[in-house]
Amino acid sequence: MKRILSVLSLVTFFLLTQCSKDSGSDYLVTIKTNQGDMVAILYDETPKHKANFIKLAKEHYFDSLLFHRVIEGFMIQGGDPDSKNATPDQPLGMGGPGYTVDAEINPKFFHEKGALSAARLGDQQNPTKTSSGSQFYVVQGQVTPAAELDALKIDQGKLNTAFQQMMQDPASQPLIDSLNQIYMSGDMQGYQQKIYSLVPRLEKLTGMKIYKEVSEEKIKAYTTVGGAPHLDGDYSVFGKIISGLDVIDKIARVQKGGNDRPLEDIRMVVIVEEMPRKEIESKYGYKYPAQK
Repeated sequence: MKRILSVLSLVTFFLLTQCSKDSGSDYLVTIKTNQGDMVAILYDETPKHKANFIKLAKEHYFDSLLFHRVIEGFMIQGGDPDSKNATPDQPLGMGGPGYTVDAEINPKFFHEKGALSAARLGDQQNPTKTSSGSQFYVVQGQVTPAAELDALKIDQGKLNTAFQQMMQDPASQPLIDSLNQIYMSGDMQGYQQKIYSLVPRLEKLTGMKIYKEVSEEKIKAYTTVGGAPHLDGDYSVFGKIISGLDVIDKIARVQKGGNDRPLEDIRMVVIVEEMPRKEIESKYGYKYPAQK
Protein backbone atom coordinates (compact mmCIF):
# COMPACT_ATOMS: atom_id res chain seq x y z
CA MET A 1 0.00 0.00 0.00
CA LYS A 2 1.34 3.41 -0.94
CA ARG A 3 1.84 5.79 1.92
CA ILE A 4 1.02 9.42 1.25
CA LEU A 5 3.56 12.20 1.65
CA SER A 6 3.31 13.53 5.18
CA VAL A 7 1.10 16.60 5.25
CA LEU A 8 3.17 17.96 8.11
CA SER A 9 6.39 17.58 6.10
CA LEU A 10 4.89 19.33 3.10
CA VAL A 11 3.52 22.18 5.20
CA THR A 12 6.83 22.53 7.04
CA PHE A 13 8.88 22.69 3.87
CA PHE A 14 6.37 24.92 2.12
CA LEU A 15 6.77 27.36 4.99
CA LEU A 16 10.53 27.06 4.72
CA THR A 17 10.53 27.78 0.99
CA GLN A 18 8.05 30.62 1.45
CA CYS A 19 10.20 32.02 4.25
CA SER A 20 13.30 31.85 2.08
CA LYS A 21 11.42 33.65 -0.68
CA ASP A 22 10.27 36.42 1.65
CA SER A 23 13.72 36.78 3.23
CA GLY A 24 15.47 37.19 -0.12
CA SER A 25 17.19 33.80 0.00
CA ASP A 26 16.59 30.52 -1.80
CA TYR A 27 17.65 26.91 -1.81
CA LEU A 28 20.46 26.08 -4.21
CA VAL A 29 20.70 22.46 -5.34
CA THR A 30 24.01 20.84 -6.35
CA ILE A 31 23.92 17.43 -8.04
CA LYS A 32 27.44 16.04 -7.81
CA THR A 33 28.56 13.23 -10.18
CA ASN A 34 31.82 11.72 -11.40
CA GLN A 35 31.23 13.66 -14.65
CA GLY A 36 31.02 17.01 -12.85
CA ASP A 37 28.52 19.08 -10.87
CA MET A 38 25.16 20.49 -11.93
CA VAL A 39 23.75 23.43 -9.97
CA ALA A 40 20.00 24.08 -10.00
CA ILE A 41 17.32 26.34 -8.61
CA LEU A 42 13.80 25.09 -7.85
CA TYR A 43 10.69 27.07 -8.74
CA ASP A 44 8.50 28.67 -6.08
CA GLU A 45 5.52 28.16 -8.41
CA THR A 46 5.82 24.37 -8.01
CA PRO A 47 5.80 24.31 -4.18
CA LYS A 48 4.93 20.63 -3.69
CA HIS A 49 7.77 19.45 -5.93
CA LYS A 50 10.20 21.98 -4.46
CA ALA A 51 9.36 21.01 -0.87
CA ASN A 52 9.56 17.30 -1.64
CA PHE A 53 12.93 17.54 -3.44
CA ILE A 54 14.45 19.62 -0.63
CA LYS A 55 13.10 17.20 1.98
CA LEU A 56 14.59 14.15 0.22
CA ALA A 57 17.92 15.88 -0.37
CA LYS A 58 18.20 16.91 3.28
CA GLU A 59 17.53 13.30 4.25
CA HIS A 60 20.37 12.21 1.86
CA TYR A 61 17.80 10.10 0.01
CA PHE A 62 19.42 10.69 -3.38
CA ASP A 63 23.00 10.04 -2.29
CA SER A 64 24.62 7.12 -4.17
CA LEU A 65 21.61 6.66 -6.49
CA LEU A 66 22.29 6.23 -10.21
CA PHE A 67 21.43 8.09 -13.32
CA HIS A 68 19.96 4.83 -14.54
CA ARG A 69 18.43 5.91 -17.87
CA VAL A 70 20.41 8.08 -20.27
CA ILE A 71 19.34 8.93 -23.82
CA GLU A 72 21.61 11.24 -25.81
CA GLY A 73 19.69 14.07 -27.42
CA PHE A 74 16.85 13.63 -24.94
CA MET A 75 17.46 13.44 -21.18
CA ILE A 76 19.20 11.83 -18.21
CA GLN A 77 17.06 10.23 -15.48
CA GLY A 78 17.75 9.18 -11.89
CA GLY A 79 16.30 9.04 -8.40
CA ASP A 80 15.22 5.39 -8.26
CA PRO A 81 16.09 4.10 -4.75
CA ASP A 82 16.40 0.57 -6.16
CA SER A 83 19.48 1.73 -8.07
CA LYS A 84 21.64 2.21 -4.96
CA ASN A 85 22.66 -1.46 -4.75
CA ALA A 86 21.51 -2.58 -8.20
CA THR A 87 23.30 -5.37 -10.04
CA PRO A 88 24.57 -4.53 -13.55
CA ASP A 89 21.65 -6.26 -15.31
CA GLN A 90 18.89 -5.24 -12.89
CA PRO A 91 15.92 -3.43 -14.48
CA LEU A 92 15.39 0.00 -12.92
CA GLY A 93 12.88 2.80 -13.11
CA MET A 94 9.97 1.63 -10.94
CA GLY A 95 11.27 2.50 -7.46
CA GLY A 96 10.23 5.39 -5.25
CA PRO A 97 9.59 6.51 -1.68
CA GLY A 98 6.08 5.03 -1.62
CA TYR A 99 4.11 8.13 -2.60
CA THR A 100 3.52 10.40 -5.57
CA VAL A 101 3.37 14.18 -5.87
CA ASP A 102 0.41 16.00 -7.37
CA ALA A 103 1.04 17.37 -10.85
CA GLU A 104 2.17 21.01 -10.99
CA ILE A 105 2.29 21.59 -14.74
CA ASN A 106 2.85 25.31 -15.16
CA PRO A 107 2.90 26.73 -18.72
CA LYS A 108 5.57 29.22 -17.61
CA PHE A 109 8.09 26.39 -17.39
CA PHE A 110 9.07 24.26 -20.34
CA HIS A 111 11.50 21.54 -21.36
CA GLU A 112 14.45 23.66 -22.41
CA LYS A 113 17.93 22.18 -22.03
CA GLY A 114 18.65 21.95 -18.30
CA ALA A 115 15.02 21.71 -17.22
CA LEU A 116 14.64 19.67 -14.02
CA SER A 117 11.43 17.67 -14.28
CA ALA A 118 9.58 14.91 -12.46
CA ALA A 119 9.33 11.47 -14.02
CA ARG A 120 5.97 9.69 -13.89
CA LEU A 121 3.96 6.72 -15.10
CA GLY A 122 2.25 7.03 -18.49
CA ASP A 123 -1.19 8.50 -19.07
CA GLN A 124 -2.95 5.14 -19.32
CA GLN A 125 -1.93 4.21 -15.77
CA ASN A 126 -1.76 7.79 -14.55
CA PRO A 127 -4.39 10.06 -16.16
CA THR A 128 -3.87 12.83 -13.57
CA LYS A 129 -0.14 13.00 -14.46
CA THR A 130 0.99 12.69 -10.84
CA SER A 131 4.76 12.72 -10.45
CA SER A 132 7.08 10.07 -9.07
CA GLY A 133 7.98 10.76 -5.46
CA SER A 134 11.71 10.75 -6.19
CA GLN A 135 12.56 10.03 -9.83
CA PHE A 136 13.48 13.04 -11.92
CA TYR A 137 15.10 13.81 -15.25
CA VAL A 138 17.26 16.59 -16.61
CA VAL A 139 16.62 17.59 -20.22
CA GLN A 140 19.38 17.61 -22.81
CA GLY A 141 17.21 17.67 -25.93
CA GLN A 142 18.13 19.07 -29.31
CA VAL A 143 18.06 22.45 -31.02
CA THR A 144 14.95 23.02 -33.14
CA PRO A 145 16.02 24.30 -36.60
CA ALA A 146 14.30 27.48 -37.78
CA ALA A 147 12.77 25.49 -40.65
CA GLU A 148 10.93 23.37 -38.09
CA LEU A 149 9.69 26.28 -35.99
CA ASP A 150 6.07 25.51 -36.87
CA ALA A 151 6.36 22.34 -34.80
CA LEU A 152 6.60 24.49 -31.65
CA LYS A 153 3.43 26.39 -32.50
CA ILE A 154 1.19 23.39 -33.16
CA ASP A 155 -0.66 21.19 -30.68
CA GLN A 156 0.41 17.81 -32.02
CA GLY A 157 -2.37 15.92 -30.24
CA LYS A 158 -5.08 18.12 -31.73
CA LEU A 159 -3.38 18.00 -35.13
CA ASN A 160 -3.46 14.20 -35.11
CA THR A 161 -7.12 14.15 -34.05
CA ALA A 162 -8.13 16.67 -36.71
CA PHE A 163 -6.13 14.85 -39.38
CA GLN A 164 -7.87 11.57 -38.54
CA GLN A 165 -11.24 13.30 -38.91
CA MET A 166 -10.23 14.69 -42.28
CA MET A 167 -9.23 11.23 -43.48
CA GLN A 168 -12.77 10.02 -42.86
CA ASP A 169 -14.10 12.56 -45.37
CA PRO A 170 -14.30 11.02 -48.89
CA ALA A 171 -13.77 14.48 -50.42
CA SER A 172 -10.28 14.48 -48.92
CA GLN A 173 -9.11 11.39 -50.84
CA PRO A 174 -7.15 13.31 -53.54
CA LEU A 175 -5.25 15.18 -50.80
CA ILE A 176 -4.57 11.94 -48.92
CA ASP A 177 -3.25 10.36 -52.13
CA SER A 178 -0.93 13.34 -52.62
CA LEU A 179 0.36 13.04 -49.05
CA ASN A 180 0.95 9.32 -49.51
CA GLN A 181 3.05 10.02 -52.61
CA ILE A 182 5.23 12.49 -50.72
CA TYR A 183 5.59 10.03 -47.82
CA MET A 184 6.53 7.11 -50.10
CA SER A 185 9.15 9.28 -51.82
CA GLY A 186 11.00 9.50 -48.52
CA ASP A 187 10.82 13.31 -48.37
CA MET A 188 9.86 13.45 -44.68
CA GLN A 189 10.58 17.18 -44.37
CA GLY A 190 8.31 17.90 -47.34
CA TYR A 191 5.67 15.61 -45.87
CA GLN A 192 5.77 17.39 -42.52
CA GLN A 193 5.61 20.82 -44.14
CA LYS A 194 2.62 19.71 -46.20
CA ILE A 195 0.85 18.52 -43.04
CA TYR A 196 1.53 21.83 -41.29
CA SER A 197 0.23 23.77 -44.30
CA LEU A 198 -3.11 22.04 -43.78
CA VAL A 199 -3.62 23.42 -40.25
CA PRO A 200 -5.88 26.35 -41.26
CA ARG A 201 -8.03 23.95 -43.29
CA LEU A 202 -8.16 21.45 -40.44
CA GLU A 203 -9.10 24.15 -37.92
CA LYS A 204 -11.97 25.23 -40.18
CA LEU A 205 -13.09 21.65 -40.79
CA THR A 206 -13.07 20.53 -37.14
CA GLY A 207 -13.50 23.76 -35.18
CA MET A 208 -10.37 22.90 -33.19
CA LYS A 209 -7.73 25.46 -32.27
CA ILE A 210 -4.57 23.66 -33.38
CA TYR A 211 -2.21 26.63 -33.33
CA LYS A 212 -1.11 27.50 -29.79
CA GLU A 213 0.44 30.55 -28.20
CA VAL A 214 4.21 30.22 -27.84
CA SER A 215 6.26 32.83 -25.99
CA GLU A 216 9.30 34.43 -27.57
CA GLU A 217 11.30 33.15 -24.59
CA LYS A 218 10.36 29.57 -25.41
CA ILE A 219 11.06 29.97 -29.13
CA LYS A 220 14.47 31.49 -28.39
CA ALA A 221 15.40 28.71 -25.96
CA TYR A 222 14.36 25.86 -28.24
CA THR A 223 16.07 27.33 -31.31
CA THR A 224 19.34 28.20 -29.52
CA VAL A 225 20.15 25.99 -26.51
CA GLY A 226 17.58 23.33 -27.43
CA GLY A 227 15.28 21.09 -25.45
CA ALA A 228 12.43 18.59 -25.75
CA PRO A 229 9.29 20.58 -26.66
CA HIS A 230 7.17 17.48 -27.20
CA LEU A 231 7.14 16.96 -23.41
CA ASP A 232 5.59 20.35 -22.64
CA GLY A 233 2.26 20.20 -20.85
CA ASP A 234 2.65 16.56 -19.85
CA TYR A 235 5.26 16.62 -17.06
CA SER A 236 5.92 18.86 -14.06
CA VAL A 237 8.99 21.04 -14.66
CA PHE A 238 10.04 22.19 -11.19
CA GLY A 239 13.54 23.59 -11.59
CA LYS A 240 16.40 24.48 -13.88
CA ILE A 241 20.13 23.79 -14.13
CA ILE A 242 21.88 27.16 -13.96
CA SER A 243 25.46 25.85 -14.02
CA GLY A 244 26.85 22.63 -15.48
CA LEU A 245 24.92 22.21 -18.73
CA ASP A 246 28.08 20.63 -20.15
CA VAL A 247 27.80 17.91 -17.49
CA ILE A 248 24.45 16.87 -18.97
CA ASP A 249 26.22 16.42 -22.32
CA LYS A 250 29.02 14.38 -20.73
CA ILE A 251 26.59 12.03 -19.01
CA ALA A 252 24.43 11.73 -22.13
CA ARG A 253 27.45 10.64 -24.18
CA VAL A 254 28.54 7.71 -21.99
CA GLN A 255 28.26 4.16 -23.31
CA LYS A 256 24.94 2.49 -22.56
CA GLY A 257 23.72 -1.05 -22.32
CA GLY A 258 20.20 -2.45 -22.12
CA ASN A 259 17.35 -0.10 -21.10
CA ASP A 260 19.65 2.88 -21.81
CA ARG A 261 21.54 2.28 -18.58
CA PRO A 262 25.18 3.49 -18.53
CA LEU A 263 27.68 0.62 -18.56
CA GLU A 264 29.71 2.43 -15.90
CA ASP A 265 27.62 3.54 -12.93
CA ILE A 266 27.05 7.30 -12.66
CA ARG A 267 26.11 8.00 -9.05
CA MET A 268 24.85 11.24 -7.58
CA VAL A 269 25.11 13.14 -4.34
CA VAL A 270 22.54 15.92 -3.94
CA ILE A 271 23.26 18.86 -1.65
CA VAL A 272 20.93 21.76 -0.82
CA GLU A 273 22.05 24.99 0.79
CA GLU A 274 20.30 28.26 1.50
CA MET A 275 21.86 31.27 -0.17
CA PRO A 276 20.85 34.90 -0.75
CA ARG A 277 19.17 35.27 -4.11
CA LYS A 278 21.41 38.19 -5.00
CA GLU A 279 24.44 35.96 -4.42
CA ILE A 280 22.95 33.25 -6.64
CA GLU A 281 22.34 35.81 -9.38
CA SER A 282 25.86 37.23 -9.06
CA LYS A 283 27.61 33.85 -8.88
CA TYR A 284 25.64 31.94 -11.53
CA GLY A 285 24.17 34.62 -13.78
CA TYR A 286 20.61 33.46 -13.15
CA LYS A 287 18.01 36.23 -13.02
CA TYR A 288 15.06 35.76 -10.69
CA PRO A 289 11.76 37.20 -11.96
CA ALA A 290 10.74 40.47 -10.35
CA GLN A 291 8.78 39.99 -7.12
CA LYS A 292 5.20 41.22 -7.29
